[in-house]
Amino acid sequence: MGHGDLAEQLAKTIDLLVEQEVLPLAECDGRVLAQDLISTLDLPPWPNSAMDGYAVRLADWTGEPLVVSQRIFAGTAPEPLAAGTCARIFTGAPVPQGADCVQMQENAVVHTDQRVSFTEPLQMGDNIRPQGQETTVGETVLSAGTRLGPIELGLAASLGRDRLEVVRRVRVAVLSTGDELIEPGLPLGPGQIYNSNRRVLCSWLMRMGCEVIDAGILPDDLEQTRARLAGLGSVDLILSTGGVSVGEADFLGIALREEGELALWKLAIKPGKPLTFGHFRGVPVIGLPGNPASTLVTFALLARPYLLRRQGVLEVQPLRFEVPAGFVWPKPGNRREYLRGRIEQGKAIIYRNQSSGVLRSAAWAEGFVEVMEGTTLAIGDRVNFIPLSEVLN
Repeated sequence: MGHGDLAEQLAKTIDLLVEQEVLPLAECDGRVLAQDLISTLDLPPWPNSAMDGYAVRLADWTGEPLVVSQRIFAGTAPEPLAAGTCARIFTGAPVPQGADCVQMQENAVVHTDQRVSFTEPLQMGDNIRPQGQETTVGETVLSAGTRLGPIELGLAASLGRDRLEVVRRVRVAVLSTGDELIEPGLPLGPGQIYNSNRRVLCSWLMRMGCEVIDAGILPDDLEQTRARLAGLGSVDLILSTGGVSVGEADFLGIALREEGELALWKLAIKPGKPLTFGHFRGVPVIGLPGNPASTLVTFALLARPYLLRRQGVLEVQPLRFEVPAGFVWPKPGNRREYLRGRIEQGKAIIYRNQSSGVLRSAAWAEGFVEVMEGTTLAIGDRVNFIPLSEVLN
C-alpha cells in the first residue's frame, strides 16, 4: 500500500476533535482555529494615505500652487478639506473628506510662501487606501481549521480580537519498543543502542502543539505491552516506534489483534515499509518503524497529516515542488522512495548513505526527494522535493 492510499484510509477513520477552548492571542501560536474569524469592522476603517505627501481634490489642481490648510498625522481626525487647498498628510493618516488623491512629497515643491505645487500629474485615487480594502464587516477572514502562526495572530489583532476559539490540543502517548533500547545517559550493555526516536517524536509533537505523554520504553513482552497500552488513559493517539513487523516478536500487533483491530501493517514505500495502524480498546494506534530514517519519513508523511486532520486542519499535505535531479538512479524499485537530500545549484542531490538506520542523513538534508516506483533517473530528470521546513512543525 502506498502512502497516498494509507492517507485516504486514515482519513476515513478520523474522529475530529470537537472540544474547544478560548485563549488569549499570546497563547494561540501553533493552535488550530475552531471557529471562523469574522470581521466586525472594515480594514482600513477609513480611507488613509499610502504615502507622506499632500491630500488634494483633483478638481482644485489647475497647476497653480495651493495653500496648505491643515496637517494630518496618523491617529488624528482631519477636518474636511477646504476648497482650493491641499492638506499635508502622513502615511496611515485618514484622508480628509473632499480629497480624492494624494500626491507623494517627492513630487511636491514647497514655495517660499509655503504654498505647494506638484511636478507630476495627479489621478483620482492616487496613493489612497480605500476603506475596506483588506476586509469588510461580515467577511470571513480566517476559516476554522487554520493553523495559527504569527501572521494569522497579527490579522486577528488587527480586527481587535484579543482572544480566539481554538481546538484543544491532541493528546499523544509516545512509546518505544524493544529490549535493545536504553535511554541516553546510561551505559550501553551488550547489544544495546540509545533510544533516539522517542526524542525526535516528542520534540516534533510539541512543535506541532500536541499534548505529549512520554510513555517510555516498552519491553518485548506481551503482558507488559497490554498493561502499558491499557494504562495510557484518555489519549487521542498511541504512537510507537519499533516492534511493528509481522514476526513472532510483534507484541504490539498481537495486542491490537486481541483487544482491538489491526487495519494494516505494510506500506509500499522506502524507508518505512513496516507500519502499523489500528486501534487498542478504541484508541487509534500508529506503530512507526524503528529505524530512525523510517520513523522520520512515516511520521512526516503519514502521522503528522493524521494528527493535523484530527484537529480539523483542511490542508495537511506538505508543499512539494519539482526540481531537476542532480544524481543518477539507474535501477527502478517496486516501492516509492523518499531519499534524504538537499538543493545545490538548483538541483536535488542526495546523501551518500540512504540506509534507514542513518539519522545523520536527515541532519544533513533539507528535505525528501521523492522517487516514484518503477522509475529510473538521469541527471536533469524532474523529481518532487518536499522541504523539511514543511513538516517539522
